[in-house]
Amino acid sequence: MAIADSAGTAKADNDVYVQRMERAKAEMARQDVEFLFVTPSSDLTYLLGYPAHASERLTLLCVPRDGEPFIVVPTLEASRLESRRDVVDIHRWDETDSPTRLVAQLVEGAAGATIVVSDQTWAAFLLRLQQELPDTRFAPATGVIRELRMIKDAHEIQMLREAGAKADTVWEEFVSGACLSGRTERDVAEEINARLQAQDLPGAGFNIVGSGPNSASPHHMTSERVIQQGDAVVFDFGGLWHHYWCDITRTLHVGEPGNDFRQVYDTVLAANTAAKEAVRPGASCADIDRAARDVIEAAGYGEYFIHRVGHGLGMDSHEEPYMVAGNELPLQPGMVFSDEPGIYVPGEHGVRIEDILVCTDDGYESFNHARRDLVVVE
Repeated sequence: MAIADSAGTAKADNDVYVQRMERAKAEMARQDVEFLFVTPSSDLTYLLGYPAHASERLTLLCVPRDGEPFIVVPTLEASRLESRRDVVDIHRWDETDSPTRLVAQLVEGAAGATIVVSDQTWAAFLLRLQQELPDTRFAPATGVIRELRMIKDAHEIQMLREAGAKADTVWEEFVSGACLSGRTERDVAEEINARLQAQDLPGAGFNIVGSGPNSASPHHMTSERVIQQGDAVVFDFGGLWHHYWCDITRTLHVGEPGNDFRQVYDTVLAANTAAKEAVRPGASCADIDRAARDVIEAAGYGEYFIHRVGHGLGMDSHEEPYMVAGNELPLQPGMVFSDEPGIYVPGEHGVRIEDILVCTDDGYESFNHARRDLVVVE
């Protein structure tokens, strides 16, 4: 089922959003929550298909456990929600009104109730809401929303699959004729951005190019460093496709590498494979992290693997679930997450290989198929 923002597909879209809000209500009932407040964020896009921008003008969706959902929106932006009138009641507020007071007036039976608030709500709005609703209990909405968003439906999985294929194309086209020696990291990143744009993915999503000693910094800020012979270069990039992210990391080497680098690369590749093979319904998130970590520790590089093995992916580039030690959450079909072990030797080089996986009924499917062998370029 296509999910878009155009009026021509509004009816089909609205059915999806009604279903999502009904699921939210069921989860609220399970957790004994009376109201869910959601402000501009990926959560709002998920629940209402409205990618509103956060600003000093409050936009707030309220989903009551019992009753009809409503949205409070600035008058100058209300027309953008015309196609969602079958999903929510729309309440406008003018420039001289208090939107938080309007919310308080619309929330019936709030005294003594629990209101959960989406993570990306501005503190200024939350403080004003607490003043307007003094007899209520406010709590994070994470526990409610993560239960909805962690399990992707068929449409979401297809969007993520398509996004992954586009990221693969960017990498394969880039690496097929890559010549990096003498170019700056930033210049190479701009080429990646252009290729992302050509795939209808926003190049401004994220794009890390870390060369030489910079490759040992997992979240290196792409710089003007000139790439040289003998450098390892880590590429980590992604963008949005119909509200859903792709995310891929590959590492190559400029000039023939030594045996020490090849050993590091082969270890990371083996860890990436081990994590994949551990994916199945019922396995814990910690199990996936441990599968990769065991390989790296056995090879003697444990101290150089300095992050979790993966994070969830969907409408946010990082979301639940997280593949990390101590997270005993069991995997379920429809959970989508990264598999990205790495080894980072300070001052020398780093290697990371990342693919996006979805847990299936009997294992996993990878959304990335771009080559993982060690590519050597000039």
